[in-house]
Amino acid sequence: MTERSAGLPSQKEVIELLDGEFARAGYEIEGVIVDTAARPPRVTVVADGDGGLDLDSIAELSRTASTLLDEVDARSAPYVLEVTSPGVDRPLTAEKHYRRARGRKVELTLADGTRLTGRVGEIHDAVLRLVVRDGKRPTFSIRELPLGEISKAVVQVEFSPPNPREMELVGQSGKEDPA
Repeated sequence: MTERSAGLPSQKEVIELLDGEFARAGYEIEGVIVDTAARPPRVTVVADGDGGLDLDSIAELSRTASTLLDEVDARSAPYVLEVTSPGVDRPLTAEKHYRRARGRKVELTLADGTRLTGRVGEIHDAVLRLVVRDGKRPTFSIRELPLGEISKAVVQVEFSPPNPREMELVGQSGKEDPA
């Protein structure tokens, strides 16, 4: 939406109003959804940052967004404001997404149709270092993949801690939470 609808701010207005404050806090707005069909209407701001978004950060960004939006137009129709992270199921499409997913397990589909599962390591000059398991044994190697060869990448949910050697290869100690 680019125009005001049902008295709600437009996507463009929300981004213009909040972008600077979110950036100062270390986050960027990845998208804004203005849903006038919801009851009550809803404005969702999707934000992300290199350190991810924890609940305290979401709460602070929500307060900031609410205050700024209220100051601009106190006459707008009532709506629900939600500030959220992109979620684990968001495809990785840009270098910054891979950087933010470092240490996370991903499933990739390459341009030739090959599917790989591995752990995101460093990314440099649009080349991803992916830590992959060699066979069924707990040995790992690093595979370098140009981002242009990756047609799809999605972070996988893990229910057990990663192998410490795997985390060493991605450049993390294995003791910190990769999320």
